[in-house]
Amino acid sequence: MIRRQSGTVFRFTMFSALACLLALTAPVLGQGTQQSQQQAQPQKKKVTPPEVPVLVTPGSAAVVPGGVTPRILPPAKPKPDTAAPATNNHDQPSVPEITANVNLVLVPVVITDPLNRMVTGLQKQYFSLTEDKVQQQITSFSTEDAPISVGVVFDSSGSMTNKIQESREALVQFFETANPQDQFFLIDFADEPRLLCSFTDNIDKIEDAVTFLQAGGRTALLDAIYMALAQMRYAKYQRRALLIISDGGDNHSRYSLRDVERVVREADVQIYGIGLYNPVGDRPTQAEVNGPELLDKVTESTGGKTFEINDPDELADTATKIGIELRNEYVVGYTSTNKNRNGDWRKIVVKLRPPPGLPPLTVAARSGYYGPH
Repeated sequence: MIRRQSGTVFRFTMFSALACLLALTAPVLGQGTQQSQQQAQPQKKKVTPPEVPVLVTPGSAAVVPGGVTPRILPPAKPKPDTAAPATNNHDQPSVPEITANVNLVLVPVVITDPLNRMVTGLQKQYFSLTEDKVQQQITSFSTEDAPISVGVVFDSSGSMTNKIQESREALVQFFETANPQDQFFLIDFADEPRLLCSFTDNIDKIEDAVTFLQAGGRTALLDAIYMALAQMRYAKYQRRALLIISDGGDNHSRYSLRDVERVVREADVQIYGIGLYNPVGDRPTQAEVNGPELLDKVTESTGGKTFEINDPDELADTATKIGIELRNEYVVGYTSTNKNRNGDWRKIVVKLRPPPGLPPLTVAARSGYYGPH
């Protein structure tokens, strides 16, 4: 009995000791196993790219060691919460053209021969220009077909009843000469002017709007011109022009001719008019009789002109001619020597000294502009 008990006690003691030993060594063995597994798995090493020195001047080439081809770096963008007002306008194509030099005066010039045909190919040295009788130095000269912002003023009054279809066709012909980058807006008028299409480069949109116009009502031509000149404030390009298709009469405007002439002189917009006048035998109203003179007074000081036609079939050819003229102008630029900022009117005279062998040529250009304040 005693031996059996002693053996039992011995075996129990041995088993207990072994269990305690395993309990004590298990965490150590576990840690060793985990460490072995972690060592068996390769760790991804973080690679820090070497710092490359660059010039911080916007638009300059980066200085890259090792013979790597330099690249142009954009200017750093400020954080949203500390962003300063933008001073770089390269993302807005129209802004640099207008604000690059506030003293630069651009003068579109059209040269025609005795048969009223355009003369192209003349060089800068044949032109001279004065401002208030003071000779100016021509600093820029171009003849390329630069994009232009054009407003169309379309007469849909009752007096256009027998001419409106030909007027639509003339407008289509005018668009045939357009530069793909040009932008246009459309104003029609009868009792009052309406902005049918704001500035767009989608010519189809304007042609569709004209398609559904119906003639009727009185004629608020001067109000329509006034609205068009106000719309020009949103022009994308510095070159700007208006095309007026009308019989030239006005019998329902709030603005007077004097009001419109004042705005025309301030606007720096070339204005072309197509005057659709009644053929001999018809009985025009007094407003229609005054139409040619009215359009002439609006267009003559802008460097544009009025084309008077009696046959609606001539409309398309006339519109094409105006479009070609706008694409083949000389653009003369200068910086005025007058540094006064009094807002006074400054008279411009462009003269031409053509090479020998040419017939007498006619110069058409804007008559002046208002100086800065």
